[in-house]
Amino acid sequence: MRINLSLKYIISTIIILAVVMGITLSIISKRHETLVVAQTEMQAKALFQQVVITRKWIADHGGVFVEKLPWVKPNPYLTNPEMTDIHGKRYVKENPAMVTKQLSFYAQKEGLYFFHITSLKLLNPENAPDNFEKAALQAFETEKLKESSKVEKIGGSYYFRYIAPLYVEKPCLQCHLKQGYKIGDIRGAISVSVPMDYAFNTIKSDRKYMIFGGIGAILVLIAVLFLTTKHMVISPINSIRTFMHNFSKDGNPDIPALKTNDELEDLSKSFIDMARSIDGYHSCLQDKITSATKELTEKNERLLKLNKTKSDFIAKISHELRTPLTSIKGAMDYLSVRLSMHRKEKEDDLIVFFEVIKKNAERLIRLVNNVLDYERIELGEFEMHFKETNLKEIFNEVITGFRPLAEKKKVDIKLHAEDITVYADADRMKQVLINLLSNALNFSPESSEILVSISDADNYANVGIEDRGSGIAESEREMIFKQFYSKGVKDGTGLGLAICKGIIAAHNGEIGVNSAADKGSCFWFRIPKSQKEVSLNEKTSACYR
Repeated sequence: MRINLSLKYIISTIIILAVVMGITLSIISKRHETLVVAQTEMQAKALFQQVVITRKWIADHGGVFVEKLPWVKPNPYLTNPEMTDIHGKRYVKENPAMVTKQLSFYAQKEGLYFFHITSLKLLNPENAPDNFEKAALQAFETEKLKESSKVEKIGGSYYFRYIAPLYVEKPCLQCHLKQGYKIGDIRGAISVSVPMDYAFNTIKSDRKYMIFGGIGAILVLIAVLFLTTKHMVISPINSIRTFMHNFSKDGNPDIPALKTNDELEDLSKSFIDMARSIDGYHSCLQDKITSATKELTEKNERLLKLNKTKSDFIAKISHELRTPLTSIKGAMDYLSVRLSMHRKEKEDDLIVFFEVIKKNAERLIRLVNNVLDYERIELGEFEMHFKETNLKEIFNEVITGFRPLAEKKKVDIKLHAEDITVYADADRMKQVLINLLSNALNFSPESSEILVSISDADNYANVGIEDRGSGIAESEREMIFKQFYSKGVKDGTGLGLAICKGIIAAHNGEIGVNSAADKGSCFWFRIPKSQKEVSLNEKTSACYR
Protein backbone atom coordinates (compact mmCIF):
# COMPACT_ATOMS: atom_id res chain seq x y z
CA MET A 1 0.00 0.00 0.00
CA ARG A 2 1.39 3.43 -1.00
CA ILE A 3 1.40 6.09 1.73
CA ASN A 4 2.06 9.70 0.78
CA LEU A 5 4.62 11.88 2.53
CA SER A 6 2.08 13.93 4.52
CA LEU A 7 0.47 10.86 6.05
CA LYS A 8 3.88 9.31 6.83
CA TYR A 9 4.91 12.55 8.53
CA ILE A 10 1.70 12.72 10.61
CA ILE A 11 1.91 9.06 11.66
CA SER A 12 5.60 9.25 12.60
CA THR A 13 5.07 12.56 14.47
CA ILE A 14 2.12 11.13 16.42
CA ILE A 15 4.14 8.05 17.37
CA ILE A 16 7.20 10.06 18.46
CA LEU A 17 5.16 12.65 20.40
CA ALA A 18 2.98 9.96 22.00
CA VAL A 19 6.05 8.00 23.15
CA VAL A 20 7.88 11.08 24.43
CA MET A 21 4.77 12.53 26.07
CA GLY A 22 3.86 9.15 27.56
CA ILE A 23 7.31 8.72 29.08
CA THR A 24 7.30 12.33 30.35
CA LEU A 25 3.81 12.07 31.88
CA SER A 26 4.70 8.72 33.42
CA ILE A 27 7.79 10.21 35.06
CA ILE A 28 5.87 13.30 36.22
CA SER A 29 3.01 11.17 37.57
CA LYS A 30 5.41 8.88 39.40
CA ARG A 31 7.29 11.86 40.79
CA HIS A 32 4.03 13.50 41.85
CA GLU A 33 2.94 10.34 43.64
CA THR A 34 6.35 10.13 45.35
CA LEU A 35 6.07 13.76 46.47
CA VAL A 36 2.57 13.22 47.86
CA VAL A 37 3.71 10.16 49.79
CA ALA A 38 6.79 12.05 51.03
CA GLN A 39 4.60 14.96 52.15
CA THR A 40 2.32 12.55 53.99
CA GLU A 41 5.35 10.94 55.58
CA MET A 42 6.53 14.37 56.79
CA GLN A 43 3.05 15.01 58.18
CA ALA A 44 3.10 11.66 60.00
CA LYS A 45 6.55 12.40 61.44
CA ALA A 46 5.36 15.83 62.61
CA LEU A 47 2.34 14.26 64.31
CA PHE A 48 4.59 11.65 65.91
CA GLN A 49 6.92 14.35 67.24
CA GLN A 50 3.95 16.35 68.51
CA VAL A 51 2.64 13.32 70.39
CA VAL A 52 6.09 12.57 71.81
CA ILE A 53 6.51 16.20 72.94
CA THR A 54 3.07 16.15 74.53
CA ARG A 55 3.90 12.88 76.31
CA LYS A 56 7.23 14.31 77.51
CA TRP A 57 5.52 17.39 78.90
CA ILE A 58 3.01 15.21 80.79
CA ALA A 59 5.75 12.92 82.05
CA ASP A 60 7.91 15.85 83.17
CA HIS A 61 4.96 17.16 85.21
CA GLY A 62 4.23 13.76 86.76
CA GLY A 63 0.97 13.42 84.89
CA VAL A 64 -2.04 15.72 84.64
CA PHE A 65 -5.28 15.83 86.61
CA VAL A 66 -8.53 16.36 84.77
CA GLU A 67 -12.02 16.75 86.10
CA LYS A 68 -13.70 13.39 86.59
CA LEU A 69 -16.64 13.21 84.29
CA PRO A 70 -19.35 10.62 84.77
CA TRP A 71 -18.05 8.37 81.96
CA VAL A 72 -14.36 8.68 82.91
CA LYS A 73 -12.91 5.80 84.88
CA PRO A 74 -9.74 6.07 86.99
CA ASN A 75 -6.56 4.59 85.49
CA PRO A 76 -6.15 1.16 87.17
CA TYR A 77 -2.39 1.15 86.45
CA LEU A 78 -1.64 4.25 88.61
CA THR A 79 -1.13 4.27 92.39
CA ASN A 80 -3.13 7.41 93.23
CA PRO A 81 -5.42 7.75 90.24
CA GLU A 82 -7.94 10.14 91.92
CA MET A 83 -7.91 13.37 93.86
CA THR A 84 -10.56 15.63 95.54
CA ASP A 85 -10.00 19.39 96.07
CA ILE A 86 -11.08 21.42 99.07
CA HIS A 87 -14.37 22.13 97.36
CA GLY A 88 -15.10 18.43 96.98
CA LYS A 89 -14.53 18.42 93.24
CA ARG A 90 -13.07 15.13 92.01
CA TYR A 91 -10.16 14.77 89.57
CA VAL A 92 -8.54 11.75 87.86
CA LYS A 93 -4.87 11.51 87.01
CA GLU A 94 -3.91 10.91 83.37
CA ASN A 95 -0.47 9.59 82.43
CA PRO A 96 1.14 10.03 78.92
CA ALA A 97 -0.31 6.74 77.64
CA MET A 98 -3.90 7.66 78.57
CA VAL A 99 -3.53 11.17 77.11
CA THR A 100 -2.18 9.64 73.89
CA LYS A 101 -5.22 7.37 73.62
CA GLN A 102 -7.61 10.24 74.27
CA LEU A 103 -5.98 12.43 71.65
CA SER A 104 -6.05 9.55 69.12
CA PHE A 105 -9.74 8.98 69.86
CA TYR A 106 -10.59 12.63 69.25
CA ALA A 107 -8.53 12.81 66.02
CA GLN A 108 -10.04 9.61 64.64
CA LYS A 109 -13.51 10.85 65.53
CA GLU A 110 -12.87 13.95 63.39
CA GLY A 111 -11.70 11.72 60.53
CA LEU A 112 -8.22 13.24 60.50
CA TYR A 113 -5.75 10.58 61.61
CA PHE A 114 -5.13 8.25 64.52
CA PHE A 115 -2.17 6.99 66.45
CA HIS A 116 -1.60 3.98 68.60
CA ILE A 117 0.81 3.33 71.47
CA THR A 118 2.00 -0.27 71.52
CA SER A 119 4.69 -2.54 72.96
CA LEU A 120 5.92 -6.10 72.93
CA LYS A 121 5.77 -6.07 76.79
CA LEU A 122 2.16 -5.17 77.44
CA LEU A 123 0.56 -3.85 80.58
CA ASN A 124 -2.69 -2.95 78.88
CA PRO A 125 -4.09 -5.49 76.36
CA GLU A 126 -5.61 -2.61 74.40
CA ASN A 127 -2.06 -1.69 73.34
CA ALA A 128 -1.45 -5.02 71.54
CA PRO A 129 0.37 -4.45 68.20
CA ASP A 130 -1.05 -5.40 64.81
CA ASN A 131 1.09 -7.14 62.16
CA PHE A 132 2.74 -3.94 60.87
CA GLU A 133 3.50 -2.71 64.40
CA LYS A 134 4.76 -6.07 65.61
CA ALA A 135 7.19 -6.41 62.66
CA ALA A 136 8.45 -2.86 63.27
CA LEU A 137 8.94 -3.44 67.01
CA GLN A 138 10.95 -6.59 66.33
CA ALA A 139 13.08 -4.69 63.79
CA PHE A 140 13.68 -1.94 66.35
CA GLU A 141 14.97 -4.50 68.82
CA THR A 142 17.08 -6.64 66.45
CA GLU A 143 18.07 -4.39 63.54
CA LYS A 144 18.26 -1.11 65.48
CA LEU A 145 15.93 0.63 63.01
CA LYS A 146 14.98 4.20 63.84
CA GLU A 147 11.62 4.20 62.03
CA SER A 148 9.39 2.30 59.62
CA SER A 149 6.59 3.22 57.24
CA LYS A 150 4.32 1.79 54.53
CA VAL A 151 1.04 2.41 52.69
CA GLU A 152 -1.53 -0.11 53.87
CA LYS A 153 -5.20 -0.73 53.23
CA ILE A 154 -7.24 -0.83 56.44
CA GLY A 155 -10.86 -1.66 55.96
CA GLY A 156 -11.84 -0.01 52.70
CA SER A 157 -9.38 2.87 52.87
CA TYR A 158 -5.67 3.41 52.34
CA TYR A 159 -3.48 4.83 55.12
CA PHE A 160 0.10 5.93 55.34
CA ARG A 161 1.44 4.24 58.45
CA TYR A 162 4.48 5.52 60.31
CA ILE A 163 5.98 4.05 63.46
CA ALA A 164 8.98 5.01 65.57
CA PRO A 165 10.27 3.68 68.92
CA LEU A 166 9.74 5.28 72.35
CA TYR A 167 12.84 5.35 74.52
CA VAL A 168 12.79 5.22 78.34
CA GLU A 169 13.69 8.56 79.87
CA LYS A 170 14.02 9.57 83.49
CA PRO A 171 10.40 10.71 84.00
CA CYS A 172 9.25 7.35 82.57
CA LEU A 173 10.86 5.47 85.44
CA GLN A 174 8.16 6.69 87.82
CA CYS A 175 5.79 4.14 86.21
CA HIS A 176 8.11 1.63 84.56
CA LEU A 177 10.98 1.20 87.05
CA LYS A 178 9.33 -1.87 88.52
CA GLN A 179 9.35 -3.51 85.02
CA GLY A 180 13.16 -3.44 84.95
CA TYR A 181 13.60 -0.67 82.38
CA LYS A 182 16.46 1.72 82.45
CA ILE A 183 17.11 4.97 80.66
CA GLY A 184 17.65 4.49 76.90
CA ASP A 185 15.72 1.20 76.63
CA ILE A 186 12.95 0.83 74.00
CA ARG A 187 9.70 0.74 75.95
CA GLY A 188 7.46 0.51 72.89
CA ALA A 189 6.45 2.59 69.91
CA ILE A 190 3.81 4.94 68.60
CA SER A 191 2.31 4.35 65.15
CA VAL A 192 0.67 7.19 63.26
CA SER A 193 -1.87 6.40 60.50
CA VAL A 194 -2.71 9.21 58.09
CA PRO A 195 -5.59 8.68 55.58
CA MET A 196 -4.38 8.48 51.94
CA ASP A 197 -7.68 8.20 50.02
CA TYR A 198 -7.88 11.93 49.43
CA ALA A 199 -4.23 12.01 48.29
CA PHE A 200 -4.72 9.04 45.96
CA ASN A 201 -7.89 10.55 44.50
CA THR A 202 -6.01 13.77 43.94
CA ILE A 203 -3.19 11.87 42.23
CA LYS A 204 -5.67 10.01 40.02
CA SER A 205 -7.47 13.22 39.13
CA ASP A 206 -4.20 15.01 38.36
CA ARG A 207 -3.12 12.05 36.23
CA LYS A 208 -6.29 12.35 34.13
CA TYR A 209 -5.70 16.07 33.68
CA MET A 210 -2.11 15.38 32.64
CA ILE A 211 -3.22 12.74 30.11
CA PHE A 212 -5.86 14.99 28.57
CA GLY A 213 -3.44 17.88 28.63
CA GLY A 214 -0.78 15.76 26.96
CA ILE A 215 -3.21 14.61 24.24
CA GLY A 216 -4.23 18.21 23.67
CA ALA A 217 -0.59 19.28 23.50
CA ILE A 218 0.16 16.48 21.02
CA LEU A 219 -2.75 17.51 18.79
CA VAL A 220 -1.74 21.15 18.89
CA LEU A 221 1.89 20.27 18.13
CA ILE A 222 0.88 17.96 15.28
CA ALA A 223 -1.36 20.65 13.79
CA VAL A 224 1.35 23.30 14.05
CA LEU A 225 4.08 21.01 12.72
CA PHE A 226 1.89 19.74 9.88
CA LEU A 227 0.81 23.20 8.75
CA THR A 228 4.37 24.50 9.02
CA THR A 229 5.88 21.51 7.23
CA LYS A 230 3.20 21.54 4.57
CA HIS A 231 3.87 25.20 3.82
CA MET A 232 7.67 24.97 4.01
CA VAL A 233 8.43 21.45 2.74
CA ILE A 234 5.55 19.41 1.33
CA SER A 235 4.08 22.07 -0.97
CA PRO A 236 7.49 22.92 -2.53
CA ILE A 237 8.26 19.22 -2.95
CA ASN A 238 4.90 18.70 -4.66
CA SER A 239 5.72 21.60 -6.96
CA ILE A 240 9.07 20.02 -7.85
CA ARG A 241 7.34 16.69 -8.45
CA THR A 242 4.83 18.41 -10.76
CA PHE A 243 7.73 20.01 -12.64
CA MET A 244 9.36 16.60 -13.06
CA HIS A 245 6.13 14.98 -14.22
CA ASN A 246 5.46 17.71 -16.76
CA PHE A 247 9.04 17.54 -18.00
CA SER A 248 8.78 13.75 -18.43
CA LYS A 249 5.62 14.26 -20.50
CA ASP A 250 6.39 17.24 -22.72
CA GLY A 251 10.16 17.64 -22.22
CA ASN A 252 9.85 21.40 -21.71
CA PRO A 253 12.74 22.59 -19.48
CA ASP A 254 11.45 26.19 -19.25
CA ILE A 255 9.79 25.99 -15.83
CA PRO A 256 9.85 28.58 -13.03
CA ALA A 257 12.18 28.08 -10.06
CA LEU A 258 10.77 28.02 -6.52
CA LYS A 259 11.20 31.12 -4.34
CA THR A 260 11.71 29.62 -0.88
CA ASN A 261 15.18 30.99 -0.11
CA ASP A 262 16.37 27.63 1.19
CA GLU A 263 17.68 24.25 0.06
CA LEU A 264 14.44 23.49 -1.81
CA GLU A 265 15.01 26.52 -4.01
CA ASP A 266 18.52 25.22 -4.71
CA LEU A 267 17.04 21.80 -5.53
CA SER A 268 14.52 23.41 -7.89
CA LYS A 269 17.26 25.34 -9.70
CA SER A 270 19.43 22.20 -9.92
CA PHE A 271 16.53 20.29 -11.48
CA ILE A 272 15.92 23.06 -14.02
CA ASP A 273 19.62 23.04 -14.96
CA MET A 274 19.53 19.26 -15.27
CA ALA A 275 16.35 19.40 -17.38
CA ARG A 276 17.93 21.91 -19.75
CA SER A 277 21.07 19.77 -20.02
CA ILE A 278 18.97 16.67 -20.72
CA ASP A 279 16.92 18.57 -23.29
CA GLY A 280 20.07 19.75 -25.06
CA TYR A 281 21.60 16.29 -24.91
CA HIS A 282 18.33 14.76 -26.12
CA SER A 283 18.19 17.12 -29.10
CA CYS A 284 21.81 16.33 -29.98
CA LEU A 285 21.21 12.62 -29.49
CA GLN A 286 18.05 12.74 -31.57
CA ASP A 287 19.98 14.32 -34.43
CA LYS A 288 22.65 11.65 -34.14
CA ILE A 289 20.02 8.89 -34.01
CA THR A 290 18.26 10.33 -37.05
CA SER A 291 21.51 10.51 -38.94
CA ALA A 292 22.60 7.03 -37.84
CA THR A 293 19.16 5.60 -38.65
CA LYS A 294 19.23 7.13 -42.10
CA GLU A 295 22.72 5.79 -42.70
CA LEU A 296 21.78 2.37 -41.33
CA THR A 297 18.63 2.29 -43.46
CA GLU A 298 20.66 3.08 -46.58
CA LYS A 299 23.24 0.42 -45.74
CA ASN A 300 20.52 -2.09 -44.91
CA GLU A 301 18.84 -1.41 -48.25
CA ARG A 302 22.17 -1.89 -50.02
CA LEU A 303 22.76 -5.12 -48.10
CA LEU A 304 19.28 -6.35 -48.97
CA LYS A 305 19.92 -5.58 -52.62
CA LEU A 306 23.31 -7.30 -52.47
CA ASN A 307 21.81 -10.29 -50.64
CA LYS A 308 18.99 -10.54 -53.16
CA THR A 309 21.51 -10.23 -55.96
CA LYS A 310 23.62 -12.95 -54.35
CA SER A 311 20.63 -15.19 -53.79
CA ASP A 312 19.40 -14.59 -57.35
CA PHE A 313 22.88 -15.34 -58.63
CA ILE A 314 23.16 -18.55 -56.61
CA ALA A 315 19.66 -19.61 -57.58
CA LYS A 316 20.31 -18.94 -61.26
CA ILE A 317 23.71 -20.62 -61.15
CA SER A 318 22.22 -23.59 -59.31
CA HIS A 319 19.40 -23.76 -61.84
CA GLU A 320 21.86 -23.50 -64.74
CA LEU A 321 24.11 -26.14 -63.18
CA ARG A 322 21.28 -28.57 -62.55
CA THR A 323 20.48 -29.06 -66.27
CA PRO A 324 24.02 -30.01 -67.46
CA LEU A 325 24.61 -32.04 -64.30
CA THR A 326 21.42 -33.98 -64.93
CA SER A 327 22.55 -34.58 -68.51
CA ILE A 328 25.99 -35.71 -67.31
CA LYS A 329 24.36 -38.09 -64.82
CA GLY A 330 22.14 -39.50 -67.56
CA ALA A 331 25.12 -39.99 -69.83
CA MET A 332 27.01 -41.72 -67.04
CA ASP A 333 24.07 -44.03 -66.42
CA TYR A 334 23.97 -44.88 -70.11
CA LEU A 335 27.72 -45.50 -70.31
CA SER A 336 27.66 -47.63 -67.17
CA VAL A 337 24.92 -49.79 -68.64
CA ARG A 338 26.73 -50.15 -71.95
CA LEU A 339 30.00 -51.00 -70.26
CA SER A 340 28.35 -53.60 -68.13
CA MET A 341 26.80 -55.16 -71.28
CA HIS A 342 30.21 -55.44 -72.99
CA ARG A 343 32.24 -56.08 -69.90
CA LYS A 344 35.77 -57.33 -70.21
CA GLU A 345 38.41 -57.93 -67.56
CA LYS A 346 40.62 -55.09 -68.73
CA GLU A 347 37.64 -52.73 -68.57
CA ASP A 348 36.82 -53.39 -64.88
CA ASP A 349 38.86 -50.41 -63.81
CA LEU A 350 36.89 -48.21 -66.23
CA ILE A 351 33.64 -49.31 -64.61
CA VAL A 352 35.02 -48.43 -61.18
CA PHE A 353 36.02 -44.97 -62.37
CA PHE A 354 32.64 -44.48 -63.99
CA GLU A 355 30.94 -45.41 -60.69
CA VAL A 356 33.04 -42.85 -58.82
CA ILE A 357 32.20 -40.19 -61.41
CA LYS A 358 28.53 -41.14 -61.23
CA LYS A 359 28.46 -40.99 -57.40
CA ASN A 360 30.10 -37.56 -57.34
CA ALA A 361 27.76 -36.31 -60.06
CA GLU A 362 24.77 -37.47 -57.97
CA ARG A 363 26.21 -35.74 -54.89
CA LEU A 364 26.75 -32.55 -56.88
CA ILE A 365 23.16 -32.68 -58.14
CA ARG A 366 21.89 -33.09 -54.57
CA LEU A 367 24.01 -30.16 -53.47
CA VAL A 368 22.74 -27.97 -56.30
CA ASN A 369 19.13 -28.97 -55.59
CA ASN A 370 19.53 -28.25 -51.88
CA VAL A 371 21.21 -24.91 -52.50
CA LEU A 372 18.47 -23.97 -54.93
CA ASP A 373 15.74 -24.96 -52.45
CA TYR A 374 17.41 -23.08 -49.57
CA GLU A 375 17.89 -19.90 -51.60
CA ARG A 376 14.23 -20.03 -52.63
CA ILE A 377 13.27 -20.37 -48.97
CA GLU A 378 15.40 -17.34 -48.07
CA LEU A 379 13.92 -15.31 -50.92
CA GLY A 380 10.39 -16.33 -49.96
CA GLU A 381 9.89 -17.88 -53.42
CA PHE A 382 9.63 -21.47 -52.24
CA GLU A 383 6.80 -23.01 -54.23
CA MET A 384 4.18 -24.77 -52.09
CA HIS A 385 1.15 -26.66 -53.34
CA PHE A 386 -1.23 -27.22 -50.42
CA LYS A 387 -3.96 -29.80 -50.55
CA GLU A 388 -5.65 -32.38 -48.37
CA THR A 389 -2.94 -35.01 -47.79
CA ASN A 390 -2.94 -38.31 -45.89
CA LEU A 391 0.35 -38.40 -44.01
CA LYS A 392 0.24 -42.14 -43.42
CA GLU A 393 0.02 -42.89 -47.14
CA ILE A 394 2.91 -40.65 -48.23
CA PHE A 395 5.07 -41.85 -45.30
CA ASN A 396 4.41 -45.46 -46.29
CA GLU A 397 5.58 -44.59 -49.80
CA VAL A 398 8.81 -42.99 -48.55
CA ILE A 399 9.58 -45.81 -46.10
CA THR A 400 9.04 -48.39 -48.86
CA GLY A 401 11.67 -46.59 -50.96
CA PHE A 402 14.14 -46.73 -48.05
CA ARG A 403 13.71 -50.44 -47.31
CA PRO A 404 16.49 -51.72 -49.67
CA LEU A 405 19.06 -49.38 -48.06
CA ALA A 406 17.77 -50.27 -44.59
CA GLU A 407 17.92 -54.03 -45.27
CA LYS A 408 21.47 -53.65 -46.56
CA LYS A 409 22.40 -52.10 -43.16
CA LYS A 410 20.15 -54.55 -41.26
CA VAL A 411 18.04 -51.71 -39.89
CA ASP A 412 14.30 -52.23 -39.40
CA ILE A 413 12.08 -49.20 -40.16
CA LYS A 414 8.72 -49.36 -38.37
CA LEU A 415 5.73 -47.06 -38.86
CA HIS A 416 3.20 -46.48 -36.08
CA ALA A 417 0.68 -44.12 -37.59
CA GLU A 418 -2.90 -42.97 -37.38
CA ASP A 419 -4.87 -42.00 -40.48
CA ILE A 420 -4.45 -38.24 -40.31
CA THR A 421 -5.33 -35.85 -43.11
CA VAL A 422 -3.52 -32.51 -43.14
CA TYR A 423 -3.58 -29.44 -45.34
CA ALA A 424 -0.02 -29.65 -46.66
CA ASP A 425 2.30 -29.96 -49.67
CA ALA A 426 2.70 -33.72 -50.15
CA ASP A 427 6.00 -33.49 -52.05
CA ARG A 428 7.53 -31.23 -49.39
CA MET A 429 6.36 -33.57 -46.63
CA LYS A 430 8.10 -36.39 -48.52
CA GLN A 431 11.23 -34.23 -48.79
CA VAL A 432 11.21 -33.64 -45.02
CA LEU A 433 10.77 -37.32 -44.22
CA ILE A 434 13.45 -38.33 -46.76
CA ASN A 435 15.96 -35.96 -45.15
CA LEU A 436 15.12 -37.10 -41.62
CA LEU A 437 15.09 -40.82 -42.52
CA SER A 438 18.39 -40.41 -44.39
CA ASN A 439 20.01 -38.93 -41.27
CA ALA A 440 18.48 -41.58 -39.01
CA LEU A 441 19.74 -44.38 -41.31
CA ASN A 442 23.24 -42.89 -41.52
CA PHE A 443 23.60 -42.76 -37.71
CA SER A 444 21.81 -46.02 -36.86
CA PRO A 445 24.01 -48.96 -35.88
CA GLU A 446 23.53 -52.33 -37.56
CA SER A 447 20.73 -54.58 -36.33
CA SER A 448 18.80 -51.65 -34.82
CA GLU A 449 15.46 -50.07 -35.66
CA ILE A 450 14.03 -46.73 -36.67
CA LEU A 451 10.56 -45.85 -35.43
CA VAL A 452 8.41 -43.40 -37.40
CA SER A 453 5.28 -42.29 -35.52
CA ILE A 454 2.30 -40.12 -36.46
CA SER A 455 -0.20 -39.06 -33.80
CA ASP A 456 -3.16 -36.73 -33.57
CA ALA A 457 -3.03 -33.93 -30.97
CA ASP A 458 -6.11 -31.70 -31.12
CA ASN A 459 -5.70 -29.63 -34.30
CA TYR A 460 -2.13 -30.79 -35.00
CA ALA A 461 -0.37 -33.77 -36.47
CA ASN A 462 2.74 -34.80 -34.51
CA VAL A 463 5.49 -36.74 -36.29
CA GLY A 464 8.58 -38.37 -34.75
CA ILE A 465 11.55 -40.19 -36.34
CA GLU A 466 13.45 -42.04 -33.62
CA ASP A 467 16.76 -43.88 -34.05
CA ARG A 468 19.17 -45.79 -31.77
CA GLY A 469 22.33 -43.91 -32.72
CA SER A 470 24.91 -42.22 -30.53
CA GLY A 471 22.75 -39.16 -29.84
CA ILE A 472 23.44 -35.45 -30.26
CA ALA A 473 25.28 -33.31 -27.73
CA GLU A 474 23.19 -30.54 -26.13
CA SER A 475 25.53 -27.86 -27.47
CA GLU A 476 24.88 -29.05 -31.06
CA ARG A 477 21.08 -29.33 -30.97
CA GLU A 478 20.50 -25.71 -32.01
CA MET A 479 23.32 -25.73 -34.59
CA ILE A 480 22.13 -28.71 -36.62
CA PHE A 481 19.20 -26.76 -38.11
CA LYS A 482 21.50 -24.03 -39.48
CA GLN A 483 22.78 -24.04 -43.06
CA PHE A 484 25.97 -25.90 -43.99
CA TYR A 485 26.24 -27.60 -40.60
CA SER A 486 27.17 -31.25 -41.10
CA LYS A 487 27.90 -33.81 -38.39
CA GLY A 488 29.87 -36.94 -39.26
CA VAL A 489 28.49 -37.53 -42.80
CA LYS A 490 30.95 -37.20 -45.65
CA ASP A 491 28.34 -36.95 -48.40
CA GLY A 492 26.13 -34.50 -46.50
CA THR A 493 25.51 -30.97 -47.81
CA GLY A 494 24.71 -29.40 -44.45
CA LEU A 495 21.43 -28.00 -45.81
CA GLY A 496 19.01 -30.89 -45.29
CA LEU A 497 17.81 -29.96 -41.79
CA ALA A 498 17.79 -26.23 -42.61
CA ILE A 499 15.51 -27.00 -45.59
CA CYS A 500 13.32 -29.18 -43.34
CA LYS A 501 13.00 -26.29 -40.91
CA GLY A 502 12.03 -23.94 -43.74
CA ILE A 503 9.41 -26.35 -45.08
CA ILE A 504 7.88 -26.91 -41.65
CA ALA A 505 7.86 -23.14 -41.01
CA ALA A 506 6.04 -22.67 -44.34
CA HIS A 507 3.38 -25.02 -42.94
CA ASN A 508 3.11 -22.87 -39.76
CA GLY A 509 4.64 -25.74 -37.81
CA GLU A 510 7.59 -26.47 -35.52
CA ILE A 511 10.55 -28.83 -35.65
CA GLY A 512 13.03 -29.96 -33.02
CA VAL A 513 15.06 -32.82 -31.63
CA ASN A 514 15.18 -34.78 -28.38
CA SER A 515 18.35 -36.67 -27.70
CA ALA A 516 20.20 -38.50 -24.95
CA ALA A 517 23.81 -39.72 -24.95
CA ASP A 518 24.11 -43.31 -26.26
CA LYS A 519 20.31 -43.61 -26.47
CA GLY A 520 19.69 -42.19 -29.91
CA SER A 521 17.80 -39.18 -31.16
CA CYS A 522 14.21 -38.34 -31.98
CA PHE A 523 13.59 -35.64 -34.59
CA TRP A 524 10.03 -34.37 -34.33
CA PHE A 525 7.82 -31.88 -36.07
CA ARG A 526 4.22 -30.79 -35.80
CA ILE A 527 2.02 -29.11 -38.36
CA PRO A 528 -1.58 -27.92 -38.14
CA LYS A 529 -4.18 -30.08 -39.82
CA SER A 530 -5.84 -26.90 -41.16
CA GLN A 531 -4.59 -23.43 -42.05
CA LYS A 532 -5.09 -22.21 -38.48
CA GLU A 533 -2.11 -20.35 -36.97
CA VAL A 534 -0.06 -22.29 -34.43
CA SER A 535 0.35 -20.82 -30.93
CA LEU A 536 4.03 -20.72 -29.97
CA ASN A 537 3.09 -21.70 -26.43
CA GLU A 538 1.61 -25.04 -27.48
CA LYS A 539 4.74 -27.15 -27.89
CA THR A 540 4.45 -30.91 -27.81
CA SER A 541 6.77 -33.60 -29.10
CA ALA A 542 5.86 -36.81 -30.87
CA CYS A 543 8.64 -38.60 -28.93
CA TYR A 544 7.95 -40.26 -25.61
CA ARG A 545 10.95 -41.67 -23.75
